[in-house]
Amino acid sequence: MDYNVNSEGFYGEFGGAYIPEILYANVENLKNSYLRIISEDGFKAEFDSLMRDYVGRPSPLYFAGRLSGKYGTRIYLKREDLNHTGAHKINNTVGQILLAQRMGKNRIIAETGAGQHGLATAAVCALKGLKCIVYMGETDVARQQLNVQKMKMLGAEVRPVSSGNKTLKDAANEAIRDWCCNPSDTHYIIGSTVGPHPYPDMVTRFQSVISREIKSQLLEKEGRDYPDYLIACVGGGSNAAGTFYHYLNDMRVKLIGVEAAGLGTDTDKTAATIHLGRRGIIHGSRTFVMQNADGQITEPYSISAGLDYPGIGPIHANLFVTRRAEYLAATDTEALNAAMELTRLEGIIPALESSHALAVFGKKKFKPADVLVLTVSGRGDKDMDELKIL
Repeated sequence: MDYNVNSEGFYGEFGGAYIPEILYANVENLKNSYLRIISEDGFKAEFDSLMRDYVGRPSPLYFAGRLSGKYGTRIYLKREDLNHTGAHKINNTVGQILLAQRMGKNRIIAETGAGQHGLATAAVCALKGLKCIVYMGETDVARQQLNVQKMKMLGAEVRPVSSGNKTLKDAANEAIRDWCCNPSDTHYIIGSTVGPHPYPDMVTRFQSVISREIKSQLLEKEGRDYPDYLIACVGGGSNAAGTFYHYLNDMRVKLIGVEAAGLGTDTDKTAATIHLGRRGIIHGSRTFVMQNADGQITEPYSISAGLDYPGIGPIHANLFVTRRAEYLAATDTEALNAAMELTRLEGIIPALESSHALAVFGKKKFKPADVLVLTVSGRGDKDMDELKIL
């Protein structure tokens, strides 16, 4: 079985492009152009140059000795937190802005939850001299003030969103409305592996730099280019998709994604879409969606703004139903404890999103000889207000 997207934009039964008619030409143009453009020598040369000299890649693969000792296994951390702007998000924003420029788009819009995607978008727009508008729920604006200040300093206009529970879903809704009103000059940079085809595949390809580097780095450190386990947090799922990409069809490697359970999957304060969702359509894609009996989307909750989303990328929906990947759920408390544990054992303060992945060690046992690679998707500077409760 091939776990990548097919020519129609589906991962098994999930994916597709369910969009308003006014966006049809834009999405079709993107679908028909992106693979050709990103394979051009000039694009690849500019992308690779910016990854190296602007983003700071390759990001280190760090052996976490004290954490490994505590849990009796071999744990490597893929340090996406060390990228410019502090997370994996910039891998995708660099790629999409280079693509947008080649398609003649000079106005960039984005949605953001934790602010890392908005910050990365604002940074690359500043670099390229492009107009940048970032939609962000008012709840997230309040809890991610540091990133809001950085985006504004970079010249972006941050538009707070007051609908719904004022978080990531609502920001995405407003960004789509904007795109509908400005289809000719605007490119919408979706920050995760969600949305209509080709976005899930396109974002995954730009994030696949993570797994490409893991292969070469593990070969150097362990004498083989594959781990026994790959672990990543999952909201929409871009850092996990990038971590898994080059291993999707390598059955020697077990894949683990960790969702945000919030206050628990047995409560209504949760964002564990795979655990609780049903098949539906959200933001142009068929996937698992948290919804009520009438099909209305229910409001997600997580202490982590970047995981506070009621859907899941279609690649992950397919990996779940085919049992290629295992998906766990970590509560707010488990994530906070995992964040403090990494901080005290390794001197690394992770983002609350990444802390959900780190909570896996309290949920699952591994063998002493197992080689694990866990992606630390972002750094915890932005989360200090939440981490203060510890």
